[in-house]
Amino acid sequence: MTSRLRTVTFDTLDPYRLAQFWAQVLKGRLADDDEPGDPAASVITDAGWILLFEGNTDEKAGKNRLHLDLVPDGPRDEEVAWLLTIGATLKDDLRNPDGTGWAVMQDPEGNEFCVLRSDAERLATS
Repeated sequence: MTSRLRTVTFDTLDPYRLAQFWAQVLKGRLADDDEPGDPAASVITDAGWILLFEGNTDEKAGKNRLHLDLVPDGPRDEEVAWLLTIGATLKDDLRNPDGTGWAVMQDPEGNEFCVLRSDAERLATS
């Protein structure tokens, strides 16, 4: 038997707000029936994945046990700069002078994710 991944679920203080952030990041769209104040909101991506954001008042207690790795369609450093303008923060900068490495970032609620090099950047340095 084989399973396929359909949904990644996040606990969040504000489902709609966090779904809006991730919809921008992934160029996805919110479900048609999602509204501010709803107990859950989801982002549907072109790749067929769904990110589900469920309301939960528990505070984030530590490092994520799971995180997303993003591969931008343009230069990594430009993607990091853009993410900072829409509400992400840089948690740990592991980019190297030779262009390798990645940036560890956090979404507006502190969920960690990494921004890797684009496919073109990896090809240029391999």
